Amino acid sequence: MNKYELLYIISSAAEEEAREAIIKKFNDMITADGGEIESVEKIGIKKFAYPIQDRNEGFYVLVNFTANPDLLRKMEEQMALTEHFVRKMFIKK
Repeated sequence: MNKYELLYIISSAAEEEAREAIIKKFNDMITADGGEIESVEKIGIKKFAYPIQDRNEGFYVLVNFTANPDLLRKMEEQMALTEHFVRKMFIKK
């Protein structure tokens, strides 16, 4: 098990319930695979330095967790299929 930091951006156009559902979905993926979430920080809506997918702002979420490396690939696949998902960045600590 490795320690990771995940920063992802949800579209600012997403409703509050949709944002919470996305956050819960990925937190549940981590715990279902045997990982452990250390912290979840909902940073909030921030402006982008440049437009991304014709958007100028998004809702940032920072998650620190421990998991197996195989989980990252599964999460990336789900993130690509998730509506309102803008960007993600995994960092191994």
